[in-house]
Amino acid sequence: MTSRTRKLIGALIMVPFVVIYALIAMVLAQYTAMKLDSQALRFIIFAVLGLGWALPMMPLIKWMEKPDA
Repeated sequence: MTSRTRKLIGALIMVPFVVIYALIAMVLAQYTAMKLDSQALRFIIFAVLGLGWALPMMPLIKWMEKPDA
């Protein structure tokens, strides 16, 4: 499989995942962080939710960047 094909497949998987993840993260933020009084804890929750998409996407990104044989 060529690098170009892997990047196309990866993009077709990544875009819907990020959209769905963003919707879920917004709901979680609304029901957890927005009800807290602590600004520090609120910041931590937003940081974790904001970067949380990267961990499950790392294997896909590594696969997309693999050089052609």
